[in-house]
Amino acid sequence: MNIALVTGSAGLIGSESVAFFAEKFDLVIGIDNNLRSYFFGAEASTDWNRKGLEEKFSNYRHYKADIRSEEEIGKIFAEYGADIKLVVHTAAQPSHDWAAREPFTDFTVNANGTLVMLESTRKYCPEAVFIFTSTNKVYGDTPNYLPLVELETRWEIDQNHAYFEHGIDELMSIDHSKHSIFGASKVAADVMVQEYGRYFGMKTAVFRGGCLTGPNHSGAQLHGFLAYLMKCAITGNHYTIFGYKGKQVRDNIHSWDLVNMFWHFYQNPRPGEVYNAGGGRFSNCSMQEGITVCEEITGNKMNFSYADDNRSGDHIWYISDLSKFKAHYPDWTWKYDLKTTLTQMYDNISKRV
Repeated sequence: MNIALVTGSAGLIGSESVAFFAEKFDLVIGIDNNLRSYFFGAEASTDWNRKGLEEKFSNYRHYKADIRSEEEIGKIFAEYGADIKLVVHTAAQPSHDWAAREPFTDFTVNANGTLVMLESTRKYCPEAVFIFTSTNKVYGDTPNYLPLVELETRWEIDQNHAYFEHGIDELMSIDHSKHSIFGASKVAADVMVQEYGRYFGMKTAVFRGGCLTGPNHSGAQLHGFLAYLMKCAITGNHYTIFGYKGKQVRDNIHSWDLVNMFWHFYQNPRPGEVYNAGGGRFSNCSMQEGITVCEEITGNKMNFSYADDNRSGDHIWYISDLSKFKAHYPDWTWKYDLKTTLTQMYDNISKRV
């Protein structure tokens, strides 16, 4: 039997992975204890998504286990053993604002939880491909020291800089910068995933995401930029822009496009690899530009205000360079651009609010 195991399976990337791999594996095991509702409140609960997966996919089996528990996770891995061919680890505490409230919780979920997953994979199914969703926050605030130029609706990098054409590549240093507590815990996990590939020879890959997005995102104020923006555009709820004149730039990759990257890697894996994963020059926007697109799609004028204080360590401009991944897997490319993604969000969120 071929089994795919997905952590954070009711979240954005986890649920997309379940749907994607349910058609390609005999069984998909999901692990998710809905900690997202603890992090961000009832409005961010992923229970609705879990129920949908269980109803739609007969070969999906859900476990409400805590990735920090060696005992709970070990039992699941022991039950299925070497039949597990793929592990997609997306479970995390994802907000750099929230992490500062409870650093121990943040670190144990992001770093210790990842170690538990790696060790369980090494012990019970060492030949499995292990995929980890990291973050561009591992680069800290280093991108903010690039030569940036202020334009009418966004910040942009100087057109003569090497990063102008494609964005930031994987060679940017992760040292000597302010990461946020969240970024630091993800660095620990990121490096450990690399090490299990390089030291133990396991087929591990780190995907350093920009803004991961899609119609199944349970967006909240502290996490889920586009999803929460669209939610506010639909409901009329107030939205606050924090700093940088609302011109800070994010690249946005649709959850399907990211999981399709996982699939390409699974078919031809490499040990200890690191890839930037985002919308690149194909799909990005500033806060101001995102608001404009949301207003166009909904037909509503957004209720927002501006706060001068930017979030500590927040990126002013970040666009991912995916050239390395595309060189390794030339058949992959993006499918969903920014407007298509936001339109899907509008259709989905409108049914839930």
